[in-house]
Amino acid sequence: MKFVIIAALATVALAAPQYSYDAPAGRSSADSSEEVAILRDERVHEDDGKYNFDFESENGIRFSEAGSPDGDEDAIVSAGQYSYTAPDGTEVVVKYVANENGFQPQSDLLPVAPEFPHPPNFPSSCWTRSPSLLRKTPAVPVMALVRLPSRSYGAPSNLL
Repeated sequence: MKFVIIAALATVALAAPQYSYDAPAGRSSADSSEEVAILRDERVHEDDGKYNFDFESENGIRFSEAGSPDGDEDAIVSAGQYSYTAPDGTEVVVKYVANENGFQPQSDLLPVAPEFPHPPNFPSSCWTRSPSLLRKTPAVPVMALVRLPSRSYGAPSNLL
């Protein structure tokens, strides 16, 4: 009986799908393990919570950031920029600020929503009612607009 159980477990283990984690298409495994020299790595952390760091690598990646406490509990305001060369050769530079309003990046390469084609041209009565219009409108009790359910549960009259 034990032999049958062990044989069944071995069969299930051998039948399991075999996954391989190869390098992405177009890159060999030798390219993915390429070492890049770090040209500059400067970090300053002060006692009052302010910090500053600069990083630059041999392949053109640059990253710098400075930050300080905002005065609120655990709130930090930071600003910086990073840059790299895209695969098509374009130099990508992103400047950002991160504060209580969130992460706010700025770059020429980030998409921008198109402008509204024309300003809205609605009559003012669509959005607000003038005081003179409100005086002319009779007051209607809210309960008059609510339809109460029927107390009779018979068949609908149009089906009889």
